[in-house]
Amino acid sequence: MTNLERVAKEIKEVGLYNLILQDIQKLLGKDKVEQKEILDILQKHPDLLNDYKQTNVEYNLSNIHLKEIDIDSQKDDYCKAKAREFNKNLKTLKEIEKYTLDFAQSSTLVIIFSVEFFVLFSVQYFIVLLNLKAYQWWIYGFFALSIVAAWFYAQKEREKFKIESERFYKLYDESLTILEDLEELGCIKKEDLWIKESEEHV
Repeated sequence: MTNLERVAKEIKEVGLYNLILQDIQKLLGKDKVEQKEILDILQKHPDLLNDYKQTNVEYNLSNIHLKEIDIDSQKDDYCKAKAREFNKNLKTLKEIEKYTLDFAQSSTLVIIFSVEFFVLFSVQYFIVLLNLKAYQWWIYGFFALSIVAAWFYAQKEREKFKIESERFYKLYDESLTILEDLEELGCIKKEDLWIKESEEHV
């Protein structure tokens, strides 16, 4: 569901993907690369395509470059039913796509560490600046409890990422099968569904 021609164009033209472009330039041994050359490299080096996808998810950009199927244009009830199913899947995929990101790189983990840093700062503030040394063990105890709570929350979120990621890839495959079925039956042309330019980069 990712349009490789669009990927190649964005890597060449959008600054967000400069690190990937630099890797491609190193592989080709030159600074000026053409879109077609980038496309060829992406097909030979799937790890670079994965870097593009990970970058997008980190910045809340979708790797799904397909739009919904127009239900009213379908030729019969079967095509309409399958198109509705595909559209429903597409919406869900875009909602849970963020869980395909490695949890260690997720904003959730950053937030957890930020909260713990704030708690640690508060602990030092109460003990030193407010002269509450008599209560320091209670305060340190609260900090320790916050670490335990943060650890349990992180484990819960990690498991959620795992479950939703598995759900995403399963639904992704099911949606591709529906798409292929609709195309074989002449209900749609996949080419007509491509979103060839991201509004976020315009």
